[in-house]
Amino acid sequence: MPVPSVPTKKKLEILHFYEEQGYSIAYTCRHFNVSPSAFKLWRKQYERYGVKGLQTHGVQRKYTQEQKKVAVQDYLSGKYSQLETILQYDISSTAVLRRWVNKYTSHGKVTRDQKGQGVSMTQGRKTTLSERLEITLQCIALNKNYQKIANEFNVSYNQVYQWVKKYEVGGEAALKDRRGLGKLEEDLSPEERMKIELKAKEKENQRLKAELALLKKLEEFERRRF
Repeated sequence: MPVPSVPTKKKLEILHFYEEQGYSIAYTCRHFNVSPSAFKLWRKQYERYGVKGLQTHGVQRKYTQEQKKVAVQDYLSGKYSQLETILQYDISSTAVLRRWVNKYTSHGKVTRDQKGQGVSMTQGRKTTLSERLEITLQCIALNKNYQKIANEFNVSYNQVYQWVKKYEVGGEAALKDRRGLGKLEEDLSPEERMKIELKAKEKENQRLKAELALLKKLEEFERRRF
């Protein structure tokens, strides 16, 4: 059952209550029985577009295949947060973006609309145990940047996501392909495992160096301001 839309006047009342009374977001949301995510979206829309940004559109918006593809990839890559993505690409709601992301991560495609044809995106592929372990460790080393790793190794976002989840629960053994009797993969040799772990460590060190360099630049910028 669809959630009833909130009138523009009510959204303004809630936002003004928050700003004028000085209550927290949590209290404001409980008081008006609205979700924090909806409240934060209204606040961002109001700051960016004024009252017009709070207006509820009576007709369903249409998005092109390219708009969906770019929005989903920018969100999954970590370039924008959920709220930033819907504001950046003028998406009607966070629910719409989540639906696109779910279709992308589950099926490798984002459809044009309910009746339209799908547009192919990154598809999954068969991998060996050593590949899955390397991909998983490198993804963890990069703070779980699933999309970056998926692009780098030419696998799907959902594959990387599932491998990381399995590894965190059951370690290397959870990454074995158990489809088919008598076809279990051999355990990796200590040398193979060490080589994979070293690659992941190098990736993590590169990330840490980049973060340190960025922090130094920010500190230098702050010193120049004062």
